[in-house]
Amino acid sequence: MTAQPVSDGPTGWTSPADGPPVLFLAGIGRSGTTLLERVLGAVPGVVALGETMHLWERGLERGERCGCGETFTVCPFWAAVGEEAFGGWEHVDVARMAHLKRRVDRASRVPVLAAGGLREEVVEYAAAYRAVHAAAAKVADASVVVDSSKQVSLGWALALGGADVRLVHCLRDARGVAYSWSQDVARPEAVDDAHQSMGRYSAATISALWLLHNVEIEALGRRLPSLRLRYEDFVDDPLSATRAVLSLVGLGEVDLPHVDEDSFELGVTHSCAGNPMRYTHGRVPVRRDVRWRLSQPRSQRQAVTALTYPMLRRYSYVPHREVR
Repeated sequence: MTAQPVSDGPTGWTSPADGPPVLFLAGIGRSGTTLLERVLGAVPGVVALGETMHLWERGLERGERCGCGETFTVCPFWAAVGEEAFGGWEHVDVARMAHLKRRVDRASRVPVLAAGGLREEVVEYAAAYRAVHAAAAKVADASVVVDSSKQVSLGWALALGGADVRLVHCLRDARGVAYSWSQDVARPEAVDDAHQSMGRYSAATISALWLLHNVEIEALGRRLPSLRLRYEDFVDDPLSATRAVLSLVGLGEVDLPHVDEDSFELGVTHSCAGNPMRYTHGRVPVRRDVRWRLSQPRSQRQAVTALTYPMLRRYSYVPHREVR
């Protein structure tokens, strides 16, 4: 299976989008979005920002490390972005952003957003991100922004708030996602003892989130230019998958010398947050992460399969009668 175009959108949007095109990578965490973002960010004219949904807390409040290794408050790229967007980060009301996030940027809020609710708060919240996206594009001399925030409600807020969003629905087998979230993963960007590890979630919790996010991403994808990309297909045929994603922003024919059939050449980026692999540089081999098939407890696999079976089948992860 290759990347599947879902919609040529937009349909139902009442105001024209402006600002740089934003390739918004939506999905549940541990679905390969950081790797995809880094591959896209190595294309000339494209700037990858990482998970901007965490910029306000992890970058501004905690001063965690950028993908370049510097702390956010020291990184020259992000200093320039803050100056261009807001006249300096000191002018950003972080408490207000946290309030708006609680109000509009939750998966449970998507039905309200889709129905046109919370309009003023959505526009205000999206405006901050649009300012960051536009400033980053200017500082990087780029025409396209990649935002790997994944959070579906942020994708909805950006689109409803007037951003030019091109949606990439990033998928991975729910059983692999559940296994990954059951493991201890260190956070090399942390600068204090309280945030040294990523969270862990039960199989039931991840199954519910996987279902909810994918349903809500599909709904957004019907309103926007979008495609669906399975992690497994991306690593099996990275060149074709990367071109399919870039075609959403008219770059499907550009040269991709950093992409081989079995490896990527990845440089340093200024991602503000994301998976720890954003600190891995150089020639990176491409292969499926199948540790879950070898190490996942049978009870966990059976539970996730049963809970997510209809959509596992929808996305061609299981045949019609597989429960194992």
